[in-house]
Amino acid sequence: WSLPNAERYALQYADGRQTYITESNRRDIKNGSILRLTTSPDQEAEQLYIGIQNKNVDMKTDSLKKLASLSQDVTFAQEFISRNGLKQIYSIVEEGNDTGEMLAYTLKAFTELMEHDFVSWENLSTVFIKKIVSYVNMNAVDASIQQLSLSILENMVPTSRLLFEVVKKEVTLDRLLTHLQATNAQLQLKAMALLIALLLSATDAERRDMMDYLREKNIRQFIHKNIIHSSEPLGDEMAHYLYVLQSVSLNLCEHRMKMSMDPYSQEQRDLLQSLRQTAFESESEVPAGTFSTERRRSLCAKEFRKLGFMNNSNPAEDLRRAPPGLLALDNMVYFSRNTPNAYSRFILENSSREDKHECPFARSSIQLTLILCEILHIGEPCSETAQAFYPMFFGQDHFFEELFCICIQLVNKTWKEMRATQEDFDKVMQVVREQITRSLSLKPTSLELFKTRVNALNYSEILKLRQTERLHQEETLAVPVLELREKLKPELLELIRQQRLLHLCEGTLFRKISSRRRQDKLWYCRLSPNHKVLHYGDVEEGVQSPPIESLTDKIPVADMKMLLVGKECPHTKEKSSGKQNKDVLELAFSIVHDVEEYCLNFIAPTRYEFCLWTDGLNVLLGKEMTSERTQTDLDVLLSMELKLRLLDLENISIPDNPPPIPKPPSNLNFCYDFSHAEQ
Repeated sequence: WSLPNAERYALQYADGRQTYITESNRRDIKNGSILRLTTSPDQEAEQLYIGIQNKNVDMKTDSLKKLASLSQDVTFAQEFISRNGLKQIYSIVEEGNDTGEMLAYTLKAFTELMEHDFVSWENLSTVFIKKIVSYVNMNAVDASIQQLSLSILENMVPTSRLLFEVVKKEVTLDRLLTHLQATNAQLQLKAMALLIALLLSATDAERRDMMDYLREKNIRQFIHKNIIHSSEPLGDEMAHYLYVLQSVSLNLCEHRMKMSMDPYSQEQRDLLQSLRQTAFESESEVPAGTFSTERRRSLCAKEFRKLGFMNNSNPAEDLRRAPPGLLALDNMVYFSRNTPNAYSRFILENSSREDKHECPFARSSIQLTLILCEILHIGEPCSETAQAFYPMFFGQDHFFEELFCICIQLVNKTWKEMRATQEDFDKVMQVVREQITRSLSLKPTSLELFKTRVNALNYSEILKLRQTERLHQEETLAVPVLELREKLKPELLELIRQQRLLHLCEGTLFRKISSRRRQDKLWYCRLSPNHKVLHYGDVEEGVQSPPIESLTDKIPVADMKMLLVGKECPHTKEKSSGKQNKDVLELAFSIVHDVEEYCLNFIAPTRYEFCLWTDGLNVLLGKEMTSERTQTDLDVLLSMELKLRLLDLENISIPDNPPPIPKPPSNLNFCYDFSHAEQ
């Protein structure tokens, strides 16, 4: 455009963040972007540098407002910082004359300029830091200024140990808890952000002290009630902070998890002995002098075996594996002390079972503790983006131990449901892991709700879910596949009908049962090839398939009225109710025919023959095939047919809805007109 002094101008995006266009980012311009001609960043930086020193309050406020907006742009920030603009911002804050709107713009501009990492946080003066801290600690300060101050401190804490100590000393946990209880959601969020930054920058010992103090102040209950269950929906940022708080809290168990049991530690041995004494109180009350040392040792070993320790002579050996280390012992002791009835019931119930069927308490507890550590990611560093926290964690003190108490009882329940033996230990623990992860994925809001859900998810439910998921993986439950399945059914049912009639044409050898229950006479029945007549007659032993002509009696299919099965048959009525009669009932069927309601009675040799004959006769009567064999055959044929048809679609996901049919074209002039013969 041949503008004079072209270097004083620049192009800038008109929308969004309004970034300046430079040589480095000009290739990122997309078609359709709206750009505007504006003053160049260096000219703008110069003007604002002078503007923020103006004695006129309105001019100074306008300059700071513009500075807060433009500081997001890296090119402008570089120009402004190179003119020593940050020094001016420091002096505005340190002098402390400006408050309200002007101070808010100053702090916003400072935050944005520091985001670009041109200047180290460690260069900040003590006066500046104390001023920012005072805004956080004062009550009569505008909420927007407190939010910006908290944000500045949050960015400052991770940069150096010195700054962490300054902020930790100046901003007390009590003060942060006061901000957390504010009704302003943004202020609450920034206070939580600073709290998390302090926790992540602290040493293990400091973190433990801070978490103990927060526990005393009931921070969990407050978060559960006022943040998780507040009327406002939880934002992604707050969800992430709650995940970090949960993770930091659970990781306090890491120290015990990685510590093996020391067999020479009196404290740890006492904990182990307390498990035995709680379970076998009455037996352990025998005076010490009654038994010899050897006898006493043997009694202890027997009791430790009943407790489910693998190494009953030296149970400490079982707890040498780390993880789960001493955390497993802590959990067992917590369970025995806090729910003594459930603990005693677990031990005594399994003591009375056969050796191979007893569920080993100690071995299960050690493995369960390890599973819970893996599920809850104890000992793993916090993710920088995850938001997966458990609402029930904040509703319960001693969350990990209470969760263990519910799950160890679940182990015993699942063990019984699976009728497990010692060899099935790993299988049972695998099912328990699945029960826990599936129940946790539903995000229950309290441990009571988790307990209800995990107990409802019994072994048979897990098997059903596994089966459904397998079918989903095979695409057998996709909507189009289910529709195809329905379309194939009539064709395959016809195939089954044909097979049943063919079987009737081949015929079957039946036994006659006399009133004395002697199965001595044989007779044969078969359908004529044209499906119009049933031929039957007595045959001699050893005859496998007599010709149709030798069967003298016949019933025309047209004369058949109905089929009776089981108890409805005349030849099964008024018989004794012995076991043999029950077997006969399951195999008996009769054909009612003729005007005189005459019946032809059958006792099928096997259940398979019973199903085929009753199905075939129902087909002849024009009725549905009702035997269980029909459903089995149909499922097999459908499964086979579907697999054959879906072979070409292997590893291709089938959408639930068909793709849309394109609209018809605006004209059909492209069609060839056959009416005109070609010249």
